[in-house]
Parts: sequence; C-alpha cells; structure tokens
Amino acid sequence: MSGTHTAAPGSTSATPGGILHLVRSGRAASRADIARQTGLSPSTVTQRVDALLGAGFLREAGEGVSHGGRRPRALEVDPSSGVVVAADLGSHHATFGLFDLSGRLLASRTDATDIGAGPARVLAWIVDTARDLQTEHAAPGQSLRGFGIGLPGPVDSATGRMVSPSRMPGWNGVDVAAELHALTGLTVAVDNDANLMALGEYDATGSTGGQMVFVKAGSSIGCGIVAFGGLYRGHHGMAGDISHVTVPGAPDVLCSCGRVGCLDAVAGGAAIVQALRRDGVDVGDTRDVLALARDAHPLATLMLREAGLRTGGVLATIMNFFNPQRLVLGGILGEAEAFVAGVRSAIYSDCLPMITDQLDIAVSVAKQGAGIRGAGRLVLDALFDPAHVDLAVR
Repeated sequence: MSGTHTAAPGSTSATPGGILHLVRSGRAASRADIARQTGLSPSTVTQRVDALLGAGFLREAGEGVSHGGRRPRALEVDPSSGVVVAADLGSHHATFGLFDLSGRLLASRTDATDIGAGPARVLAWIVDTARDLQTEHAAPGQSLRGFGIGLPGPVDSATGRMVSPSRMPGWNGVDVAAELHALTGLTVAVDNDANLMALGEYDATGSTGGQMVFVKAGSSIGCGIVAFGGLYRGHHGMAGDISHVTVPGAPDVLCSCGRVGCLDAVAGGAAIVQALRRDGVDVGDTRDVLALARDAHPLATLMLREAGLRTGGVLATIMNFFNPQRLVLGGILGEAEAFVAGVRSAIYSDCLPMITDQLDIAVSVAKQGAGIRGAGRLVLDALFDPAHVDLAVR
C-alpha cells in the first residue's frame, strides 16, 4: 500500500489556489507532481496551471527532475509582477523589508521612530517608507501589493484590534490592518511582533513540523509559539504573552499593567536599564547594557544573568507544559551571553529531565531579520490565500 497521499479531485488543494499553494510550499514543482498530489488528470492539471500562468501567479523556470521520459517544465511563483513590504515596529525604531512575490528579500532598512506619536502619523510614515523602498529597489512592473506589519503589543486575532498595548498611547482598539487598507487599498496582514519573529525564525530554519517556542527578549519580553507548521495564537491571539506573568521572589517593581513583579518589569531590557541607572550607571538603552557586559562590567553582567534566570523560570513552566522540540532566544537580549546562560540554567534546573533530554535551546538564526521575515511570510500567505486566488483566476 502506497504511503503517498493524494487529494480528492474536488478538494481545495485541487483548485487553482490549492495548486499554487502546493508550488509555494515546495510540495510540487511540476505538472506531474501536481497530478500526483491532487489526483487530477493531466489535462485538468494543465488547464489549471495554464490559468495560473496566464494570471501571473506562476511561471515556468527551466526543466524539473525527470521520473522517466523527458524532463518536465519546472514551475515556480512568478516574482516579477509585484512586491510586498514588511514592517517590524518597535517603541523607538522600525525595520522594513521589501520582498518579491516569491519571498526573496530585495532590500531592508531600519529607521528611528516614535510609536507614541499615534497610529495616524506612524501608519502614514509606513506608507511613505514603503513607496520609497519600491521606487528604489523594485524592478519595473513590480507594483506594491501588500503590507505585513509586526506590532509591539497584543493583537486580538478575532477582531484584528490592538488590546491595551503598553507604551503605545492612542493605539488601544485600533484595527491597524483596516486603517492601512483604507490608506492604500492593498492587502494588509498584522500580528504581534513576537508571533512574527517566531514565524520568521521557523521559516529561516526550514522547519516543516514540530513545535517551537520563540522568546523575543528586548526592551520588553514576549513569546511566539509554532505548532504543527503554523503559529498557535490561542482563543483571542494572546497565546505566548508571558510579559505579565508574576515572577516569584522578584522585586515589587510596578509594571505598566498596574501590578507588581511582572516578568516585563523585572527582566526586560527597559527594566535592566532603569535598574542600572538607579545604581548610578550611565546607560541609554539595552544596547548600552550589552556593551557594558561585553566590557566585563560586573553589575551589568549580573543583571543580565538575573534577567535570564527570571525569564528561564517562567519558561520552565511552559517547557514542562508544552514540551516543545526547540526553545529559541531572540531579540537583543538573546545576544547577551549572561542572559542566555541564565535562561539555560533555570530551564535545566526547573524542568523535568524528560523535557530537557532532547530540547534544543538555541539563539535565533534569523536574528534581527526574524520580524520582517515573519511579516513578509504573513502578507504573502494572505495575498496567495487559495480562495482569493481562485476568485482572481475565475
């Protein structure tokens, strides 16, 4: 009995949009592959592929692998008709990426910004920056097709609205996707920044299955979860929001949520900066803290390790509960050896041996590009949603 799965001819994977998804995911690279995956007849496959070629979704790119007989024509997403812009917003800076429709990064840049300026000014600035990137780096004929936006605050996955974001005055309740669509008329996909960093890391490592927890440890601390090949958002998109977990034994530092002892308030980069300033150390931001630690500053090193221990203590509960294959540390604190060592120490101390036995604790491969990579993937998935592609082809 064959282990190859084929879809019923009437299934969603057998539609033009489903066929495009098979090619984008790498599961099919020729008409013959599509016929094997979908169970469609060769003539029907040819008809639907020709429709995708005619609509500019696919193109033929040389010869594929032969399974007997002449080599088939290879199929790939046609990148020539458009670009998308990904933006990973932070409190004081934003990283932008320009991607073609195949997901290839064409250009990136990081600019200073003030998220507290409010959604109207920030979103207008995003549109202007996107137009600049398109003008400077896109090829003739590559029109701007959409935006993927990572936001440094909770996003309700059911409504698309921001929910009580810390340090973002004026953003509560804003539907960023709807606002940006109203400005541009283009496809817009929005999510929490930690989720998109998790998706970007997952994409960068070429993972195709399994479970991963990604920790965004920067000025604040967040977490994204990947399960069974995609983001796990929870009931309202709040899965992984560890910022406001109370840390046992931590100082009674007041958090932006109004409680004391939250992980964000005692272990985030902003908290470390404030603690060092109280002790008379001249630091401007989290990068200054890392620079001091690299220069063997004892107090900065101690505070980074304590922040790692506190973060690891919270993560240990998640590891015991979720039992993932990988725990990835990203964000600027993930670059600090003392912080990473603290996380590792707490995980191995507080987790069951069967949890840590095959647990891969790693530092991000995608690094500062994880957010835009995830945002680019998100908007391309929205742009190439099979139902939308089927409508376009019809």
